[in-house]
Amino acid sequence: MSEHHWTAFAGHRCLAAGPRDAVARTVKQTHDDDPERQVVVFDDATGRQVDMDLRGSMDDVVERIAADARPPTTSGKRPVGRPRLGVTAREVTLLPRHWEWLARQPGGASGTLRRLVEAARVSPEARRRQAQAVADRFMVVVAGNLPGYEDAARALYAGDAARFTACLEPWPRDVREHALRLARDAFETGAKRDA
Repeated sequence: MSEHHWTAFAGHRCLAAGPRDAVARTVKQTHDDDPERQVVVFDDATGRQVDMDLRGSMDDVVERIAADARPPTTSGKRPVGRPRLGVTAREVTLLPRHWEWLARQPGGASGTLRRLVEAARVSPEARRRQAQAVADRFMVVVAGNLPGYEDAARALYAGDAARFTACLEPWPRDVREHALRLARDAFETGAKRDA
């Protein structure tokens, strides 16, 4: 899913899903129509709840969301690292044998570490774990009190797509469909790995 894709739920009903500014507009309108109505917004890339400041006009809300999405500006002081490439300098602690191995790699230690991290980030196992975490974060908030939640979570982490789907069957349609959408990579990559 897109890293800029949000989904808003009011109880077990999906109010909006899509680009964050479109979801923000729906949430703001819902809040203006009924300030007591509880709406929870999720970032579909992480499964985490999004805290929205709904004060002001619709344009104010959308502008704040756009501003939050912009990378921070730097002061006149030159930042450490290679800012044009988006590189940030941080400390890495390794054993001497690790440093020796890194020193022998083409591109040096930093280049090798970046390549290793990128390879690990896009591996099927990493995508599977990410999908499990994202789906479970959503399910805990929206479906944590629904029947079969614990069994669904166990099936999700076991990579058992059939059992997971069966556990979600009695859930409200919007919750079930969104949980299945978020968990899709948890089962697709698991199936490829087991094949």
